[in-house]
Amino acid sequence: MKNQILINSRRYEVRIAIIERGVLSEFHLQRPTGKGLVGNIYKGKIVRVLPGMQAAFVNIGLDRTGFLYVDDVYISQQEFDTRLLRTEQDEHHHSTSYGPVLPENDLRRTQGMNIEDLLSEGQDILVQVSKDPIGTKGARLTCHITLPGRNLVFIPLTDHIGISRKIEDPDVRQQLKESIEKLRPQGTGFIARTVAETASEEDIEADMEFLLLLWDEIQEMATQEKVPALVYEDLDITFRAVRDLFTKDVEQLVIDDRATYEKLSTFVKSFAPELAEHIFLYENDIPLFETHGIEKEIRRATEKKVWLPSGGYLIIESTEALSVIDVNTGKYVGKNNLNETIFKTNMEAAKEIAYQLRLRNIGGIIIIDFIDMENEEHRDELFSSFKDAVKKDKSRINILKLSEFGLVQMTRKRSSENLTQLMCEPCHYCA
Repeated sequence: MKNQILINSRRYEVRIAIIERGVLSEFHLQRPTGKGLVGNIYKGKIVRVLPGMQAAFVNIGLDRTGFLYVDDVYISQQEFDTRLLRTEQDEHHHSTSYGPVLPENDLRRTQGMNIEDLLSEGQDILVQVSKDPIGTKGARLTCHITLPGRNLVFIPLTDHIGISRKIEDPDVRQQLKESIEKLRPQGTGFIARTVAETASEEDIEADMEFLLLLWDEIQEMATQEKVPALVYEDLDITFRAVRDLFTKDVEQLVIDDRATYEKLSTFVKSFAPELAEHIFLYENDIPLFETHGIEKEIRRATEKKVWLPSGGYLIIESTEALSVIDVNTGKYVGKNNLNETIFKTNMEAAKEIAYQLRLRNIGGIIIIDFIDMENEEHRDELFSSFKDAVKKDKSRINILKLSEFGLVQMTRKRSSENLTQLMCEPCHYCA
């Protein structure tokens, strides 16, 4: 079964389906009126500092102010050390080198520091959107800016070298680390992405030069623009799919719109020429998603009930506060042993839940109510199986051990709306 990226480009929306071994594993949607903001960089102004919440509201030019937590304020070690040597005469001097515009008398490390000591109302600041506005909440912001390229992620404000955990060969990891150390400017940070595993040093250097130039342009724009201003807009969804998802494991990238196909083909030839031969234009009369059964899978992914192979089922419900997943035996009555019936249902559920979290893009706090099991070995095996099942997920996940009540509490990083929020609207009559 093939690994594919299918792009359905229409005038009013772009839909992207990620197929792994013939199965829909991720679905992405972008409409002109709902374009995501994650990755965008803004020159903003602090409009309110909230000591009680250790956060600040930032005007970045949107309908709602963004939210900046104290831990997301960037203060470098060098600036912190410099602060220790400052006298009160330097109180009103400002620094703009590699970071947000902050009074130097306020420069200190954020860990254990108060927001009111770091930021003040009316202050200009350079921030990046880390989470889209969701519901009544404004965008989540950070000063820890990152710029992704094909092989590298550039962290301009941090002195750091990192290697993707998915690159397991120790020799490759060491070689990448040495190459980055040799090429990077002092005081900057880079993380080697998974695709860098097969990249040459020339590829690494070219990516690094591009990202450094991009950062210079962003800084120049930030000095010229008046507050509030968008100083960098991340790529649109189709180009991000190529940059972030089109790896050596993907056999085909199929596009059903000629204009989009030609734009992406040109982009890939300069960005990742080795992948150009894997891009195809779909021109069949039957719609692309219908041909691959994607429409049916999308409809299923918006339903509350999900059937398991043996007849059990899940109930998935999400609110603004959290998501809850309930596991039930349903039609499955087993054969002779109740414990085995419950264990088999839970094991099927663990695999399906990991799949549904990724497909539906469910984030935030998640509570999973597995069927109670008294057998300790079964409980341990279930928890281990679930942890293994979520390893494919690219989002950051934290899982607490199975409780006595059969509950698993977990968090999954939420940066945008889930599939139901994107595809559906509340029924005013039912509400």
